Amino acid sequence: METALTRLVGVEHPIVQTGMGWVAGPRLVSATANAGALGILASATMSVDQLRRAVREVMSRTDAPFGVNLRADAGDARERVRIIIDEGVRVASFALAPSRELIAELRDAGVVVIPSIGARRHAEKVAAWGADAVIVQGGEGGGHTGDVATTVLLPQVVDAVDIPVIAAGGFHDGRGLVAALAYGAAGIAMGTRFLLTSDSTVPDAVKATYLAATVKDVTVTTAVDGLPHRMLRTELVDSLERAGRTRALAQAVRRAAGFRKLSGLSWSRMLRDGLAMKHGKDLTWSQVLLAANTPMLLRASMVEGRTDLGVMASGQVAGLIEDLPSCEELVRRVMSDAAGVLAALPGALPPDPPPTPCGRGGTPSSSIAGRA
Repeated sequence: METALTRLVGVEHPIVQTGMGWVAGPRLVSATANAGALGILASATMSVDQLRRAVREVMSRTDAPFGVNLRADAGDARERVRIIIDEGVRVASFALAPSRELIAELRDAGVVVIPSIGARRHAEKVAAWGADAVIVQGGEGGGHTGDVATTVLLPQVVDAVDIPVIAAGGFHDGRGLVAALAYGAAGIAMGTRFLLTSDSTVPDAVKATYLAATVKDVTVTTAVDGLPHRMLRTELVDSLERAGRTRALAQAVRRAAGFRKLSGLSWSRMLRDGLAMKHGKDLTWSQVLLAANTPMLLRASMVEGRTDLGVMASGQVAGLIEDLPSCEELVRRVMSDAAGVLAALPGALPPDPPPTPCGRGGTPSSSIAGRA
């Protein structure tokens, strides 16, 4: 299936595996790339040196295009951009809107720039700055998310910009791909569905927790870092929501120290990142400090398998997923199901109405099939 997305980045299928921290490592990204989709390496939980090694590992596993996801507000964002350029990575993906200067630097080096956005105005801004495409995540998506459903946000953005739009939030199968294409998207991006594959390094116990979840077990909370965060509801999430501010801040400081040690970031760098996070948002300093919880709480579950100590970011589609295919099996299934849905559409349309006779006050009417 050829779309504006496949032509832009050079992949076979219009499917993107999103850059999930502690999840989207070299094994998952290379498996996705080898399956013909676009794998995105998550770099926010890596040091600069770890990122370079991870990029080279992906390249040792596949010749297919892949991308790297960056935090545009990170203090070392420019160093990471340099790695992308130097190592010949095809795509730079951003969790927050990159600056005009970063976009220009990447595009001048031949890198495709695809920011993730959650509002129409953000899409218009990055498109005007030169972004090549955008990933639009509706409220159904996992992790930090908004409150506008994909079915409402997606057509808004498609109508607002003239660059390829990739739909995210609520997708896990071929029917969703066809629906996104019908809205005008050039493809879909999936996080939770790729997390729940046999190629994902997430511990089996954590995958089992996801598979056991129902749609109602996926919630949105601000208790982790002060921002709306979609995840599985667990006893830990309940306890965070009940915790007083003093206790929550003490826990945040402890976990921030742990993340600093793991990431190699200095306290001054973390403070600069916190200032950047606060900029333009209605966050208190307490909320900025609580943001240090997120990497460590995610690591506890996604790396260490501690579902009792960690949080599990999740899209609502977790309640619909029942198996752990390989990336190759997943991509093949999505594309096969999409082809079946598309093949069945002509038979689902009503027959063409008879044309309006000439000379009787009307013009010949178009058929539904013709408009589709």
